[in-house]
Amino acid sequence: MTPKHPIDIAATLKVPVLGLYGGNDDLIPKDTVEKMQQILKTGNSNSQIVLYPNTPHGFYADYRPTYRQKEAEDAWKRLQDWFKKHQVI
Repeated sequence: MTPKHPIDIAATLKVPVLGLYGGNDDLIPKDTVEKMQQILKTGNSNSQIVLYPNTPHGFYADYRPTYRQKEAEDAWKRLQDWFKKHQVI
């Protein structure tokens, strides 16, 4: 009955997770993402977090003014490569 946040379990993950975040996200602070990156490094999940500098929340949503084509295309390629590497597709 005590909820846990992702950062609370990051070090004990048993499967790899890919996170794609904007460095200027006003909903998920950069320091929180950087802290998660550090905690993930202490575990063995082979998780990866990519932080796109100067990029807002919603950078992947091409219907929003926060869309960033270059970052979105890079994120899409990273996601596809991640799925292939971890045999998801």
